[in-house]
Amino acid sequence: MAASAPADSSSGATARSRLRAWLLEGLTDMAKHHPGPHAGPQSAHKGQRWWRVMCLTGVDYFSTLGYQPGIAALAAGLLSPVATIVLVIVTLAGALPVYRRVAQESPHGQGSIAMLERLLSFWKGKLFVLTLLGFAATDFLITITLSEADAATHLVENPHLTDVLHNQQVVITLILVALLGAVFMKGFLEAIGVAIVLVALYLGLNAVVVVVGLWHVLEAPHVVPDWTRALTTEHGNALAMVGVALLVFPKLALGLSGFETGVAVMPHIEGGSDDTEERPAGRIRGARKLLTTAAVIMSVFLIITSFVTTLLIPADAFKPGGQANGRALAFLAHEYLGNAFGTVYDISTIAILWFAGASAMAGLLNLMPQYLPRYGMAPHWARAVRPMVLVFTLVAFLVTWIFNADVDAQGGAYATGVLVLISSAAIAVTIAAHRARQRGWTIGFAAISAVFLYTTVANVIERPDGVKIGACFIAGIILLSFLSRLARAFELRVTSVILDDMAQRFIRDTAQRTIRFIANEPDQRDVAEYRDKLQQIRSDNDLSSADDCVFVEVTVGDPSEFESELRVRGEVLHGRYRVLCLDSSTISNALAALLLHVRDTTGQRPHIYFEWTEGNPFAQFLRFFLFGQGEVAPVTREVLREAEPDRERRPRVHVG
Repeated sequence: MAASAPADSSSGATARSRLRAWLLEGLTDMAKHHPGPHAGPQSAHKGQRWWRVMCLTGVDYFSTLGYQPGIAALAAGLLSPVATIVLVIVTLAGALPVYRRVAQESPHGQGSIAMLERLLSFWKGKLFVLTLLGFAATDFLITITLSEADAATHLVENPHLTDVLHNQQVVITLILVALLGAVFMKGFLEAIGVAIVLVALYLGLNAVVVVVGLWHVLEAPHVVPDWTRALTTEHGNALAMVGVALLVFPKLALGLSGFETGVAVMPHIEGGSDDTEERPAGRIRGARKLLTTAAVIMSVFLIITSFVTTLLIPADAFKPGGQANGRALAFLAHEYLGNAFGTVYDISTIAILWFAGASAMAGLLNLMPQYLPRYGMAPHWARAVRPMVLVFTLVAFLVTWIFNADVDAQGGAYATGVLVLISSAAIAVTIAAHRARQRGWTIGFAAISAVFLYTTVANVIERPDGVKIGACFIAGIILLSFLSRLARAFELRVTSVILDDMAQRFIRDTAQRTIRFIANEPDQRDVAEYRDKLQQIRSDNDLSSADDCVFVEVTVGDPSEFESELRVRGEVLHGRYRVLCLDSSTISNALAALLLHVRDTTGQRPHIYFEWTEGNPFAQFLRFFLFGQGEVAPVTREVLREAEPDRERRPRVHVG
């Protein structure tokens, strides 16, 4: 029995190795390029027609018809159609122009976050982006849980299944979330084709329900007069109605969802023959057509559905526990077209709501790897799809359990995420227009920004649970990000090392003997500085005047950056001192990268000489962590130790 242990251990290790390889399959540097889970082998290059990609984002945007009319009726009552018209005006005159500009300014799918990232540098920029990512996570994750919860509602409330599935809302929602995660764990290559079928079927069925609903409204001539009489009695004149509609508008903000996803899927849109990576004009045109067409289609459906549901469904049915709560159009489908058609409608609604979660999951997988790994604020495996799918699925489980799979309870958090992202996009395009000296657009976008900021603040005051959930996501992202950055502090962060001709010449000359570098913190850069430094290093390390030495100086740029390319230029100062000049976010990591590059290109182990830095070790580490400086010698040695485990091949570090 004992003899079989090594074989069993080897078999277990092999299984773990295969599992790890499967989880990390396709791991790439997504900071440079990340086509996303939708992309097939050629999609990153060829792309798809804009209307096909519109269906991909449409499963998120159009699926809100499953619950938006009910939410509007619950929030505005008889005033629901008027409030919905206000929503449509804000959509077409506000959100649409903003995101058409976002598509122009950020055509690679990063959205407004990338635009705002360029405005701020150093740690304040990173913290700002992490905050926006927290709200984006709120938006996309609540999209998943809310959509799956509403899909479960349609399933539970189906007349054929309500007795069997009664009180199983949470279980069904968790199963749908798990199925969503399973799809992404296996792969998601055919998403656009599936989305086209689902969107066409769903919009077609909704069109049937809308036509039948309008027919019943027209067939009963008393319905419209009764509604207008009740409106006048309750709200008085038209001006008062508009005022109330503006006040309840923030509660209808879920109808604005889908724009951020529309920008996120831009890399999948087919470009023109003259497109370049820097300026893909064809892709931008396609994205603008996508956004405009989707907004117009949704606006038409929103107005008509809010009208027919308000006039044909009793007010009590919209309340929590009512038959129309979260499923107003499904209620009409069963009521006026029979349970057979209603069941088909339920199936299509469940499918598109479930797939809306898929669209949101794709948005998360496209967005997060473009920022967190590049900031050093996520482990390497965060660049692989499957581990991130597991993380997001577990978080979705937790959110579903906390909210008890209640659609209404999640509406506040969802609206907060949507509105914060739209407000940030409006502010970003306002700044972009101002910098482009486009005075008219600047004023227009500023006005739109004011509207969305008002809506966001009103929504937070009305439903503070949304910002609380968003704050939890933000706090979690910031905490985990900084813990990851701390854990990865001693990684070799340089993606590549590029030497100019003079620097290469210095390396070739010194490689004829022992390669010796002197780390120098540039100060006055006068003759005395280099002469005294050279004498000190030779004295501390028993080097003779015959030992050839080259100075190395690192200038710290933005210390909050994590990964970067290292460019090295050579200079001859005062006619005799050779200096390699490096620009990097940290001194130690840049020096370690240079040493390893020199070793690999020359075949020799270079030596580098330091002087100790005075000060408290903990304070020095904080200086290194936050500002890229601190105690350079021991940190350089630690980076080298992690990068090169073999002591016989590791560059030598000397401290005097």
